[in-house]
Amino acid sequence: MSFLKSLPPDAGLLQVFQAFPKAARPLLEYHEVLLRGESPFSAAERELIAAYVSGLNNCNYCRAVHSQTANAILEILSGSGLEHVDHKMRPVLAFVRKLTRSPSKITAADVDPIFVAGWDDRALHDATAICALFNLMNRLVNGLGVEAPESYTKLAAHRLALGGYKQLADVLGE
Repeated sequence: MSFLKSLPPDAGLLQVFQAFPKAARPLLEYHEVLLRGESPFSAAERELIAAYVSGLNNCNYCRAVHSQTANAILEILSGSGLEHVDHKMRPVLAFVRKLTRSPSKITAADVDPIFVAGWDDRALHDATAICALFNLMNRLVNGLGVEAPESYTKLAAHRLALGGYKQLADVLGE
């Protein structure tokens, strides 16, 4: 239930963004660059990172939307599910887990397995940035009391899989 008095109790994140478009627009533009722009990670892998971080933070709204988006992207691209995520992602997910749970304890020993798995500096940057973005988003969603039924998260995931985040910025008022 949304905690914002100016919005209905069942307001979703899009309604929050529409209520505060000046803050939401650059945030959505950053989502588009980070989650759909050029990266060593596929769009599905980036959504998986977002879903994983959201799960660690107990942000059910973001976990549901982004895990379903990762699934939808994989289904669109290959007709397969998340069971086909490359084993190279394991050190990345271990890293973002520690970065989410105990960020001040990150050391080179946490990063080295990412490079050993064949990822490069850009991958480390992108994994770190996605983790940071979703720690921010999870606090925003949980702090504002944003929740949604599964039917909504499935629809939102389908839209993100097909159109990315730019479409959300396009529907914001000024």
